Amino acid sequence: MAAARPTSSGSGALCRLVLLTLTILIFACDACKKVTLHVPSKLDAEKFVGRVNLKECFKSANLIRSSDPDFQILEDGSVYTKNAILLSSEKRNFTILLSNTENQEEKKMVVLLEHQTKKRHSKEKVLRRAKRRWAPIPCSVLENSLGPFPLFLQQIQSDTAQNYTIYYSIRGPGVDREPKNLFYVERDTGNLYCTRPVDREEYESFELIAFATTPDGYTPELPLPLVIKIEDENDNYPIFTETTYMFTVSENSRVGSTVGQVCATDKDEPDTMHTRLRYSIIQQLPASPTLFSMHPTTGMITTSSSQLDRELVDRYQLKIKVQDMDGQYFGLQTTSTCIIDIKDVNDNLPTFTRSSYVASVEENTVDVEILRVTVEDKDLINTANWRANYTILKGNENGNFKIVTDLKTNEGILCVVKPLNYEERQQVNLQIGVVNEAPYSNEASSRSAMSTATITVNVQNQDEGPECSPVLQTVRIKENTQLRTPSNGYKAYDPEARSSRGIKYRKLNDPKQWVTVDENSGSITVIKSLDREAENIRNGIYNITVVASDEDGRSCTGTLGIILEDVNDNGPSIPKQQVIICKPVTSSAEIVAVDPDEPINGPPFHFTLESTSDSDVQRRWILTGINDTATRLSYQNDLPFGTYTVPIRVADRLGQSHITPLTVILCDCIIENDCTSRVSPRTGNGEVKLGTWAILAILLGIALLFCILFTLVCGASRATKQPKVFPDDLAQQNLIVSNTEAPGDDKVYSTNGFTTHTVGSSAQGICGTMGSGVKTGRQENIELVKGHQTLELDRGDGQRTLDSCRGGHVEVDNRQYAYTEWRNFTQSHLGEKVQLCNQDDNHNHAQDYVLTYNYEGKGSMAGSVGCCSEQQDEDGLEFLDHLEPKFRTLAAACTTR
Repeated sequence: MAAARPTSSGSGALCRLVLLTLTILIFACDACKKVTLHVPSKLDAEKFVGRVNLKECFKSANLIRSSDPDFQILEDGSVYTKNAILLSSEKRNFTILLSNTENQEEKKMVVLLEHQTKKRHSKEKVLRRAKRRWAPIPCSVLENSLGPFPLFLQQIQSDTAQNYTIYYSIRGPGVDREPKNLFYVERDTGNLYCTRPVDREEYESFELIAFATTPDGYTPELPLPLVIKIEDENDNYPIFTETTYMFTVSENSRVGSTVGQVCATDKDEPDTMHTRLRYSIIQQLPASPTLFSMHPTTGMITTSSSQLDRELVDRYQLKIKVQDMDGQYFGLQTTSTCIIDIKDVNDNLPTFTRSSYVASVEENTVDVEILRVTVEDKDLINTANWRANYTILKGNENGNFKIVTDLKTNEGILCVVKPLNYEERQQVNLQIGVVNEAPYSNEASSRSAMSTATITVNVQNQDEGPECSPVLQTVRIKENTQLRTPSNGYKAYDPEARSSRGIKYRKLNDPKQWVTVDENSGSITVIKSLDREAENIRNGIYNITVVASDEDGRSCTGTLGIILEDVNDNGPSIPKQQVIICKPVTSSAEIVAVDPDEPINGPPFHFTLESTSDSDVQRRWILTGINDTATRLSYQNDLPFGTYTVPIRVADRLGQSHITPLTVILCDCIIENDCTSRVSPRTGNGEVKLGTWAILAILLGIALLFCILFTLVCGASRATKQPKVFPDDLAQQNLIVSNTEAPGDDKVYSTNGFTTHTVGSSAQGICGTMGSGVKTGRQENIELVKGHQTLELDRGDGQRTLDSCRGGHVEVDNRQYAYTEWRNFTQSHLGEKVQLCNQDDNHNHAQDYVLTYNYEGKGSMAGSVGCCSEQQDEDGLEFLDHLEPKFRTLAAACTTR
């Protein structure tokens, strides 16, 4: 048993090796089996015959050859004819030789070309009938086939034909749908035929349905899907997307720079040799040198040289070609035109046509053109690469010149923008340079590459006349200088003679006519008193205008500034000569003094009261210093209200003084504006008095206030006792206006802070008492203050009757009373009246009266709550119970349920 195991194992391995060898041989033989192609009896040159599967035979083949020179085999297995072929017999074969040059391995594939006739097909049908199966059978038709038609495609047959008589039929596009009658099948044999040529670009394939039925209509087989594919023929030329392509590329571009891309389309079957396109350049104009290349598969055009120079050739024309069949000589081809424009770059510097120029200009001339310079530039005209920018490099330190570009001619224009002076400089040497607007393309270049030129400008002398230089001249004179005092004046000179000889002067402008100007020397003489503090004198300088002229009448104008040196000729004064002291608020006023002299003749100031022996100014007033320019005026003792005159002397540091009679008003006010509105501008005696219209307005306002107050109180009293009667207008059946909410909130607020209240029916007797009050033997001054405006109501002795409920009147006189007297009177009386209004006839407190509440830190969300929030008294609405039917309907609709 142990010895037998190796023998058994060795036999098994040998068997497996034999089986593997047989399998390889079998597969090798199957891979390179004979291939049969059905062709017509006549084949044209360069005609597609069919396609074989080379990869199935030999995957690593890199060399494909045909044993028959009339046929050519492509990489994808497509078979083409090289020459026209006429099949003398029904069959012809040749061998495809497949080789791998690396390992010297070779394989062969036999291709059989068969031309079949109807008779041959019938014979084949008889021989193969037993092998037919009812299953999809692949089928194809070469497009644009030459026939003969009808062209036999294949035979469909069911195995049930051995037991039944079977009839065959087909349906689908190409049979009973467009394109109709392209295919048909013989009923008895199942032979499928094509009746005419087919264009693959119109119909790529046809999906037919085949049927097998018995004569009596029985269907022993399911319908058979049958796909007929139209084999592509290279019958469409590739077409460029454009007839002429336009591209642009910059000159001096690097090798490999992209110019543009062309594209073509082919209607033949995609991913086949028929649509594998190759691009190429056929011709270039100008032909030499060759500057462009084209990628064969993408159509991308690039530069193959860096010698593109727009200044030599600015446009190239290419004739390009596209060919299918991967560029094979028998492929279909189309040509197009490509025009390439060379874009200009700034690769040429502008250069001056001359290296030096000479120009001349008269002195004192400005804004004139004195020279034009020209340059040469090979770049494209009227572009930034061609337009020149000129600059002055040297010699223009004083800014006398500028150079600009003429946009039409590209010339440089040299102009004088600041006048030249012959006496200072007779010749000017300039150096100018030029560059383009666009930067130079050669990055390695430096500023030394800039083109430069020199310009010599000769300044010509001109008789200019006198020159006022400087235009503004000054002279110092003390104010209050004695009249007829001479002083230096204005001086002009002749630039050629460098002197002032022969120049005449005259005064052009002297606002105050203070001085005269000597005609020959230009000196000035004071003819009026000079005052530094005079009106329109700024900073102590008085300006006059002088004209200087020569014998030929040429002139210049200058300004002479007379600096007025200050003299202490002004004492300090008080600008505000009337002050108001609100006696209840303050007891003093601030007094400020000013001095128009310079500070050296000004503060500190000394304030004193100026009084005569019989005056009491010193007894009533006192001055207290605040600072160097201000003091405080206070009254002594208890001065009564009124207007007082207080003379105050103010002296500066040098003793120069001035007396200012100061008007001081002692007023019963809070702020000065309150007193100002009451001071009569005519009397000035401090009496506070209102006009007739103001008194009338106050009387009417107070009367109206009391009328409203007593009307509300009395009206409310009567309303509780008299029943309300519905108006007698029921016949009209319309609603009337009824302000049942009046009089509303019964609180009336006065301007002095007192609040009075009216109380329902219990206040009737009190109203009568208030309205008939009489006050005699005393003056009353009513003063109502609102904002900063003060109104006064003067009342004197006499009888006062106020009864708004009974139509009373008010009698007043024009006597005046102070605000404090009026306030003391109204405080007690109004408080008494308010207290009475809060009681009824039995001296009991009314239901709504003034109460004191403490603030609890948070307001009520319900707002103000008064006596009207709870209707405890009768509202007098009994008449609502006796309404007519229509009104009861309306009341029922408005009632809240």
